Amino acid sequence: MIRINLSGSPFFDEMLLADGTHRSHYDAYWQWLQQADQQAIQQKKEEAELLFHRVGITFNVYGEEGGTERLIPFDSVPRIIPAKEWQWMDRGIRQRVKALNAFLYDIYHEQNILKAGIVPSEQVLANEQYQPCMQGVNLHNNTYAHIVGTDMVRNSDGHYYVLEDNLRTPSGVSYMLENRKMMMRLYPDVFANQHIAPIERYPFDLLQTLRESTAVVDPTVVVMTPGRFNSAYFEHSFLAQQMGVELVEAADLFVKQGAVFMRTTEGPCKVDVIYRRIDDAYIDPLAFRADSTLGVPGLLSVYRTGGVVLANALGTGVADDKSIYPYVPEMIRFYLSEEPILGNIPTWQCRDAGSLSYVLANLEKLVVKEVHGAGGYGMLVGPKASRAELAEFRQRLLARPHNYIAQETLALSTCPTFVDEGLAPRHIDLRPFALTGDEVRLVPGGLTRVALNAGSLVVNSSQGGGTKDTWIMEDDAC
Repeated sequence: MIRINLSGSPFFDEMLLADGTHRSHYDAYWQWLQQADQQAIQQKKEEAELLFHRVGITFNVYGEEGGTERLIPFDSVPRIIPAKEWQWMDRGIRQRVKALNAFLYDIYHEQNILKAGIVPSEQVLANEQYQPCMQGVNLHNNTYAHIVGTDMVRNSDGHYYVLEDNLRTPSGVSYMLENRKMMMRLYPDVFANQHIAPIERYPFDLLQTLRESTAVVDPTVVVMTPGRFNSAYFEHSFLAQQMGVELVEAADLFVKQGAVFMRTTEGPCKVDVIYRRIDDAYIDPLAFRADSTLGVPGLLSVYRTGGVVLANALGTGVADDKSIYPYVPEMIRFYLSEEPILGNIPTWQCRDAGSLSYVLANLEKLVVKEVHGAGGYGMLVGPKASRAELAEFRQRLLARPHNYIAQETLALSTCPTFVDEGLAPRHIDLRPFALTGDEVRLVPGGLTRVALNAGSLVVNSSQGGGTKDTWIMEDDAC
């Protein structure tokens, strides 16, 4: 029997209603769960860990001795989303991605949104992610963010909100795909008689998107990685293998006569599209950081003249800067003449004196983040912070207010999760992945991340978070 400890939670739970009964879209899984055995589940968990290790599904943790490799914990209780919920989310993500691409084109061309005073010019043009070298550069289909990860959370009111947009080098899709394969391998009986939308076509869709990012017929596509010591190297190699394209590092590429070439055993091969997993600053030592050994000298000059496509484009980081996030709803209205489908979390810009005063007065109630932060680093969760942590962050805010934003602390929804004591609620989020080529494509679902520590709201893998398979039901008759 499964030991269940789910009662008394004040949060919206994805599986259970307040009276302890389960939601209708979990019906088939709930019936299976009643017959499941705790010891068998534990054995399956150990089998999954062994298989993940064999495949090499690990990530490197920066700052730890030797660049420690860790396994991202996998939980076998799926996060299930009804078809109607997903259809609404899908529309909202498509809308948001279109507006963000329109914004990126605009700020590197006419800058109409800045002239209209909707987004303050200094927050864009003085942003360290803004790349002046992209001004006036025309890209195929005016697409800057070919791959976008949109982080979604559900609050205690049952509504979804966008937590942040990831446009630079969004990661995690390999875990989404591997989680599904693992669930189908370990629990084939759970999938029986359920209409779960497939996600296996993502690599095909990604390759199609990359091919559509250029006017070249039958283009050569590569995945560019910083190397095996990068935290997401598994994903780089996984996606290259799944797409059937070459995985390259800087030493494999060179620039000649206005084009980029790849070294092969049969001689140089012209490259048309680079799916780069390297930050802007390291992509070309002649244009950015001269000490970078991860980039290709001269790559920027070829890119600016249209000799190669970079996905995502240089300079996209300004659109996923947390200080730009509050303006996305206005971008949608400005560029698309539509009302936003997805809501933002109430956000305070600490660079504003009035907002800073409010944040300092309510620090213990808010989440404070660095505008360029990622991975759960450099943030304060006020309700969970000690007096010393609050005092330290207060000094940080006073010293560099422009470097931070603050948001309401949402009561993130929970999903039952297998822990040592049995089944218990843990907080989760969701990262769907949108691909923009000739059209916007989404596979149904995304990567569900789970905060495995009781009470924690930090789901990042670098902070001890795990992952779950995400099931989108193909109909709501389940």
